[in-house]
Amino acid sequence: MTELYVRSARSADLEPFAAALGDREFLIDRLNRQRKGLGVLFVAWLRCRPAGEVYLWLEEAEEHPIREHLPGVALLTHLQVHDELRNRGVGRTLAGAAERHLRENGHERVALAVRTDNPAATRLYRRLGYEDWGHGEVVCYARTTQPDGRVLHEPEQCYVLVKDLAPVTPAPRTEMRTIGASRRH
Repeated sequence: MTELYVRSARSADLEPFAAALGDREFLIDRLNRQRKGLGVLFVAWLRCRPAGEVYLWLEEAEEHPIREHLPGVALLTHLQVHDELRNRGVGRTLAGAAERHLRENGHERVALAVRTDNPAATRLYRRLGYEDWGHGEVVCYARTTQPDGRVLHEPEQCYVLVKDLAPVTPAPRTEMRTIGASRRH
């Protein structure tokens, strides 16, 4: 995909992204959290068009099992790509920008929750190197704003996936031997 540009959101992004992706109140909340240093809202622009967004949650997880098993681990949340731009690398690019941000700031791991009834998203995350966390499914709560302004927190059954961000380096060798050489005394 050409001319895709990803960066952290600014106040001026609110209206175009709310119009393109919806849930203005959610975006306001995430911009406010970003200002407080609690996370980063990444936005993707394709030329002059809003293409997608993802929020990097840097607070402790809201869900007790995730807090318990992944303390201090950042979470990718609310990855959303404009319907007309799906399957074109926007989601992969957004996740990559969030992961790069985490690596540059010393984080070694990232996690996310994906609804069990969303196999397309699960496939994307697995292709990106995310693996099951090994502690079963979790009930998460989706925050949606109704047309009348009410905010609903609806339960969703989710898989939790994790990805190690630190490069794997071999352990230092403590002993040197020549393989295949005979030992003479």
